[in-house]
Amino acid sequence: MHDLVIRGAKVIDGTGATGKVADVAVDDGVISAVQNGVEVGPGRREIDADGLLLTPGWVDIHTHYDGQATWDPYLTPSSWHGVTTAVFGNCSVGFAPVRPGNEPYLINLMEGVEDIPETVLAEGIDFRWESFPDYLDVLASTPRIMDIGAQVPHAALRYYVMGERGADFAEKPTTAEIEQMSALLEESLKAGALGFTTSRTVKHRAADGRLTPGYGAAEAELTGLALAMKRADAGVLEVNSDFGEGDFARLRRAAEIAGRPLSVLLVQVDKAPDLWRETLDQVGAACAEGMEVTAQVGSRAIGMLIGLEATMHPFSTHPLWLEMADLSPRERFARLKNEPELRRRLVAELPDDGHVRMMREVLERTFELDDKVDYEPAPEQCIAVKARAMGVDPFELALELMLENDGGTLLLHPFENYCTGDLRVVQEMLEDPNTVCGVADAGAHVGIICDASSPTSLLTHWGRDRQRGEKLPLEFLVRKQTHDTARTYGLLDRGVIAPGYKADFNLIDFDALRLHRPELVYDLPAGGRRIIQKADGYRHTFVSGVEVMRDGEATGELPGQLLRGAQAKPN
Repeated sequence: MHDLVIRGAKVIDGTGATGKVADVAVDDGVISAVQNGVEVGPGRREIDADGLLLTPGWVDIHTHYDGQATWDPYLTPSSWHGVTTAVFGNCSVGFAPVRPGNEPYLINLMEGVEDIPETVLAEGIDFRWESFPDYLDVLASTPRIMDIGAQVPHAALRYYVMGERGADFAEKPTTAEIEQMSALLEESLKAGALGFTTSRTVKHRAADGRLTPGYGAAEAELTGLALAMKRADAGVLEVNSDFGEGDFARLRRAAEIAGRPLSVLLVQVDKAPDLWRETLDQVGAACAEGMEVTAQVGSRAIGMLIGLEATMHPFSTHPLWLEMADLSPRERFARLKNEPELRRRLVAELPDDGHVRMMREVLERTFELDDKVDYEPAPEQCIAVKARAMGVDPFELALELMLENDGGTLLLHPFENYCTGDLRVVQEMLEDPNTVCGVADAGAHVGIICDASSPTSLLTHWGRDRQRGEKLPLEFLVRKQTHDTARTYGLLDRGVIAPGYKADFNLIDFDALRLHRPELVYDLPAGGRRIIQKADGYRHTFVSGVEVMRDGEATGELPGQLLRGAQAKPN
């Protein structure tokens, strides 16, 4: 008798093959049978899955749960969206290695780069480690809802070795310091780190304004780190870069020296709208020459959420708003709701400062995010266009909309991947054979972005609901978020529904699958705020054959494990 049998689901197996109705059996946490047209034997537990999709669990390789993984066993919002494997330590930021007393710098850096408040991290993280292997041991000791993997962040490694000099990207490490960084990286990879990550973008700055320590790291430093990966024969080199002149070639050389896979983040930016194509061509050329290179892309625009209590809103520098700084969110809302003269003055007496000028431009590409949760809104739906048609100031309309739902409405400003006012660029990115899903930043930018829900919108938008362009096959979409992401990190035991693979999977009511509106809550350590987003339609999520989510609620089971290095192929 099998441990578990799923009967009659439409299996989208993660390989890209056409979906088929089948019975699936699970034994000892592993898929033991997939039978199409022939019933498998009985199970101790059976689920009638007629009308449901059975997919592999989502593998999210670009998260920032480095701190949250130490205090939150449920890793929300990701677990609400069918994610069964999460990889963090991306973009050069993280919390190990760290010398006692140096924790504030790593917190300051994470706060600035990933918009996670200092108070949250300071209260939430119990630094019980110094070395990266020690950090892995702490992660391994904590039960959680999904499997996790960690990468070595360049910034933490550099600061550990160089001290305060290491925080200045312009400072060059000595030969001895490069050798020490190299030895520590090798040790970390051999202890189970899934990769090494660095940042070469001006977008990434500590809360004190300094660029990330690895920005502009010279050839000697990159080579020393690449040699560590070569000696360990382990890990992925993950990079977030602006891809200035010669940068891809520099990173490619490092990956060639390491003999390890390279994975780069790829987005379209307004100031250089065609640069992503040049970079993707370089990725393709490297792959054609036998290298393992992937570009991590999004499944929707990178969208900033604007709200009265979010990190970004139009009135944050207004003297009248600043006068209400000591009020609670509820008290601020009450005043705005009940005092029309206050609302009038907020719009009529806008200060002439850089923030307001920037927000005027932002509102030219900002949209109401209503119950439809449309991530491909048309340009004529934007706040500024609607306001002009109504004969009012865009700030007035934005304020009116943000006051809805008891002041909880959030507006969407797509600031990357949306130069053309639609998602045609994202479609091109997704369809390229050398891309994988991977810029959702789950766990980060908690007051301004909530793209942890991207696996859900990948299916709903591209597989069912898209109106402003063609849809994409479900089989293709599922592969992008399972088989392909898992293989990017050598996780060869998951991401496929087939005998011998790990029993991580979702049972989905595809017709009912939908995103809720994002909302702002105060549930982080120290009462910190974050934006969350839930979904309907995930009927069951299993990790290693154990049900962890049922109809949007956690079961309390915590079978997740720390992944140490690449997993073996299934038998």
